[in-house]
Amino acid sequence: MSERTRTLDDLRIPVAEELRTFDRSFRDAMRSRIGLVDLIARYIVRQKGKRVRPMLVLLSARACGDINESTYRAATLIEILHTATLVHDDVVDDADTRRGLATINAVWKNKVAVLMGDYLLSRGLLLSLDHRDYFFLQATSLAVKRMSEGELLQIQKSRRLDNDEDTYLQIISGKTASLFSACTVVGAASATEDEDMRRRLQMYGEHVGLAFQIRDDLLDYLGKRSILGKPTGIDIKERKLTLPLIHTLQKGERGDSRKALRIIRKGAERKELQWVLDFVERTGGIQYAVERAEEFAQKARAQLADVPASIAKDALLGFVDFVISRDR
Repeated sequence: MSERTRTLDDLRIPVAEELRTFDRSFRDAMRSRIGLVDLIARYIVRQKGKRVRPMLVLLSARACGDINESTYRAATLIEILHTATLVHDDVVDDADTRRGLATINAVWKNKVAVLMGDYLLSRGLLLSLDHRDYFFLQATSLAVKRMSEGELLQIQKSRRLDNDEDTYLQIISGKTASLFSACTVVGAASATEDEDMRRRLQMYGEHVGLAFQIRDDLLDYLGKRSILGKPTGIDIKERKLTLPLIHTLQKGERGDSRKALRIIRKGAERKELQWVLDFVERTGGIQYAVERAEEFAQKARAQLADVPASIAKDALLGFVDFVISRDR
């Protein structure tokens, strides 16, 4: 890891101008002659996120060659499909806010939100078909399939509370790593015909995505999601068995593990929730997850070993450091 882990703003520098071009492409791709659709599309544009995924598409393309018009289409496709899944997620979760603004379902109700998500999915598909970007379409469609399967598997396991590490990795590979790998492979594919280079970037995205989700799950135990800096235990409350807890249940004293499962099944209150969090920490679950995140981070770095030196490659390596050290 570098002495000073770079911020996302640092990592965007090699493609800063290209991200501005992407913003225009993304905005244009969502326009509609239907007034309500166009109004909601403009509202979505206002909810500008961190643009991590388009950044990865652009950096992957630059690491493999030159950014071109197909690269912008690939980044736009990824972001449109990602946005569609978020719109649908907000309906499923009955969420009221996203990125500091009211969700579409909170403003226009669920029916409009679901239909808007469907509209975005169709726009993404048509964007690829209109330009015959069949590889992009295949890669992103596979990612959406894997994302849906990962989320459904997580729901299934939250009901049974019988997760193990292999199943957990299958879940996060689907729900998170799949889209990261889609970003990096379509970026590479827009700039090179070299199959080995494409494969390396794809596996980089897969591994960094796994590290990203493990770190995200760790934040529930590290006290960074809470305004007060205290562990929140949201995943435990939602009966999600993530890696720190899975390891703890397997390695901890049998009686304590059974107690933790009883607490989770009936719905943890504040005092009981704190007991589970303390159990995870003293049993080494947090440290184990930190080490596993670093293992996947190292695998991501290794995939870039034979990629030619460039500022884009440096940024992709910097992104790995950012992923495993982020605190929000």
